[in-house]
Amino acid sequence: MLTPLYKYLLPAVFLLASCATTYQPSSVQYNDYRVNTKQTNSPEISSLLQPYSDSVNRNMNDVIAEAGMTLEKKQPEGTLGNVLADGMLAMAKENYKTNVDAAIINFGGIRLPSIAAGKITRGKIFELSPFDNILVLLNVKGSILQQLMDVAALKGGWPCAGITYQIKNKKAAGIVINGTALKEDAVYTIALVDYIANGGDNCDMLRNIPQQNNGYLFRDAVMQYFSKMQQQGKKINGSLENRVTNAD
Repeated sequence: MLTPLYKYLLPAVFLLASCATTYQPSSVQYNDYRVNTKQTNSPEISSLLQPYSDSVNRNMNDVIAEAGMTLEKKQPEGTLGNVLADGMLAMAKENYKTNVDAAIINFGGIRLPSIAAGKITRGKIFELSPFDNILVLLNVKGSILQQLMDVAALKGGWPCAGITYQIKNKKAAGIVINGTALKEDAVYTIALVDYIANGGDNCDMLRNIPQQNNGYLFRDAVMQYFSKMQQQGKKINGSLENRVTNAD
């Protein structure tokens, strides 16, 4: 897997850099996840980086899927957000081997404005989700879910799957989950990234709720979902389905 390599490479680089003041941090290109050994003044560091550079760059160029259309990040609803939420929901069910009612993604967690039609590389998914956010499950009462969706509505609408809502007076109205209206006393299993589950983006209402967390990265879920589509001969396409609408 690429992720362990990516995690272990950077600490090693910075450890050596502390002993070699001529090293330039820009030799690790965060914008496209390539390791460029030519930008360091230390032959020793260049030699150390070379095998990792070859491996990282080769893996980042792997084509994992193909987009049949340009997928766009938009509010209150966009094709890119819908595709990612669908993937999050599907892979949460598969990875945790349990029923999951809905998946919700904070809009700011999607770090690209769009994915162009055509080949999708592994590196593109790292650009889309550069942080090691973990896909977690929470069992929440309907009253808490209402508060979460109110935050999503206040922020203009967050991508979701398995749930729909309207934005009215900057709050979530008409929430439907699993085809039925939200019930305050019912308990729902929802998929989120740990950043949100830990209270990030003004989601303090989730902070003390126990999490199911097995270390499964959201980024890996997206890659696996896209790869499955590729293996089935399907292109990645999205559509607008009125999952999130403005009632005003």
